[in-house]
Amino acid sequence: MTIRGKASIAGAYEHPLRVIPDRTVAQVHADVAVGALADAGLSMDDVDGYFCAGDAPGFGGFSMAEYLGLQLRHIDTTETGGSSYLCHVGHATAAIAAGKCSVALVTLAGLPRSDPASMMGGARAMFASAPEAGFEMNHGMAIHGGYALAARRHMYEFGTTSEQLAEIKVAASHHAQFNPDAFLPKAVSIEEVLESPLVSDPLHRLDCCVVTDGGGAVVVVSPEIARDLERRTVKVLGHGEAPKHTNNGRIDLTHTGAAWSGPRAFEEAGVTPGDIDYASIYDSFTITVLETIEDLGFCEKGKGGAFVADQGLRAPDGRLPFNTDGGGLCNNHPANRGGMTKVIEAVRQLRGEAHGEVQVPDCQLALAHGTGGSLANRMGSATLILGQEDA
Repeated sequence: MTIRGKASIAGAYEHPLRVIPDRTVAQVHADVAVGALADAGLSMDDVDGYFCAGDAPGFGGFSMAEYLGLQLRHIDTTETGGSSYLCHVGHATAAIAAGKCSVALVTLAGLPRSDPASMMGGARAMFASAPEAGFEMNHGMAIHGGYALAARRHMYEFGTTSEQLAEIKVAASHHAQFNPDAFLPKAVSIEEVLESPLVSDPLHRLDCCVVTDGGGAVVVVSPEIARDLERRTVKVLGHGEAPKHTNNGRIDLTHTGAAWSGPRAFEEAGVTPGDIDYASIYDSFTITVLETIEDLGFCEKGKGGAFVADQGLRAPDGRLPFNTDGGGLCNNHPANRGGMTKVIEAVRQLRGEAHGEVQVPDCQLALAHGTGGSLANRMGSATLILGQEDA
């Protein structure tokens, strides 16, 4: 079964704050849920499907359904880290196509900046019992260290340079200066990226995403619901998801799960990378973007450095305008998970509601891609292809 055109995103909302010391995680989930439903012209009473991931507090989906007062006939708590929310949009579309629900609410929220202890406690417990814990946790590999391994290997294999990685941050910062809510709204140069402190060689501080409070939500609806809404909707055309793991030690650090999730999404949508007008690409680190661009087929493997050079990622006229809200590198990375905001900015582009300085003219097709986990060991990738109402 294909899910092409079987549902549309009718509402999207990103929390405007990046530091939220006076709210609980559940309250931020509620804030973004209300915002997305209002954007769609719907209410909590209309929701019959709910989707959330590991950032939902308490008993996850059950606790949040009770807190939000939802009366549900379908629930999905798929957890794939930062890519979870793109999985949720695909799963919601499949559930709608199967008649399981007709209005699906997807939420994300977290307070890693105001209350980091609330994030780390659950993560430590979860990873301590993982089958790989005895092989990896005792040796102290940090998240940024794992991504640095991937960056160094890509440099060794293909000659990628720190300057080329810095180009990705420079493009994101160029876009962020037009976003009044961005955590880092200042445009930076390649030299400033390279002069920022080394975090884990070869990655500098400005190669890394921001840490922010916040959240976001989207509302996915059936074609019948979409037809009755006044708000402009965005059609779900294709979806792919894939885990990538260490393959019992035979891991290749130069590619991501996008090598599998991307082709599946393109095939279902019936389009090619060359058809995409705008791309939201997960940007936990600059190397995440570069490898993903290659794996999604926007350029040959190993050619990502040349692809992003010469302002190739800048909106509105670059060869692949990306992350026009500033992305995780500059704007927002709520709950240490950036997948939701990738979907939201793609919706803005297709609605023609991105900032005028970065709006892609006549944007017909957008790609949103999420990454969860680490490039250095195990990860989850999810890709969405979205289009206009008449696509």
